[in-house]
Amino acid sequence: MHSFESLGLRHDGHTLWVLDQTQLPDTEIWLDGSEPEAMIALIRRLAVRGAPLIGVAAAASLATFAHRGASAAEYAAACAALRAARPTAVNLMWAMDRMMGAADPVAEAQAIFEEDVRLCEGMAQHGAALIQDGEGILTHCNTGGLATAGIGTALGVIRRAHEQGKRIHVYADETRPLLQGGRLTAWELRKLGIPSTLITDSMAALLLRDGKVQRVLVGSDRVAANGDFANKVGTYGVAVQAKHHGVPFHPVAPFSTVDLACPTGAAIPIELRDPAEVRGYGRWRWAPEDMPTWNPSFDVTPADLVTSLVLDRGVFSAEALRAGVLAQVCGS
Repeated sequence: MHSFESLGLRHDGHTLWVLDQTQLPDTEIWLDGSEPEAMIALIRRLAVRGAPLIGVAAAASLATFAHRGASAAEYAAACAALRAARPTAVNLMWAMDRMMGAADPVAEAQAIFEEDVRLCEGMAQHGAALIQDGEGILTHCNTGGLATAGIGTALGVIRRAHEQGKRIHVYADETRPLLQGGRLTAWELRKLGIPSTLITDSMAALLLRDGKVQRVLVGSDRVAANGDFANKVGTYGVAVQAKHHGVPFHPVAPFSTVDLACPTGAAIPIELRDPAEVRGYGRWRWAPEDMPTWNPSFDVTPADLVTSLVLDRGVFSAEALRAGVLAQVCGS
């Protein structure tokens, strides 16, 4: 077996280990994701999350399964089951389609892993050029090394700008209901030594109003052909607030997140999750146990609210998105 080594993924030559993101920030526990059935469970309960990492981790699990002697029928069934593990993040489907057609599953999984690392570098290079010295940057959910095989998407851009010596300050949305911003992004920002402040989602508008934020960077789980995109629920609200206050708003994603089969955001399937997630987190519950809830995991932001989309292949303005540029740059 080849090696898979990232912030949230490891392989010791026999076993695929994934960092249980539900236990962060205080506890780092590594779980066995070698068997596809185990990986599906980890993906569904968000122990493994982030659109690019889901695809990479699923490919690595499938490769390990093949390396251990799975039959062709077992491999195909596992590939199909992994592909259906989460409906919104298109990277998972993209990776499984590649794995299904691969003559050498181990080599293909390694290629997917290494490609994601390169894509992160491309996004970081293009996106960091947008950031000016002294800017306050608002982000939502987690888009760093925990969400990818490389340095991240939106948080990778921020990291590269920081490494370039730009004096930036990051405001991280807590990201309810599962607090990926508070548990994961804050953890990464502290590890990277990037000046940052954690806020609840409802505080973002005040920061924008008061001029403390000059740019918004977010990730994406699926980008439609017209530039509409799905991301962690709450992103749409941030985009509306940024537009109102005249603050540039940029989704950041690899080309593998672009789904040209989705003409607009209306065609993106939105995952509905367990209502209990809204009533509390872990052992803490703050709402009546039988209180009805609505819990979409993602929302869709229309391209009209986007200043520019940062891809590994370049930065594309809202006008370019309306002109159909994604079909040109991601069609091959």
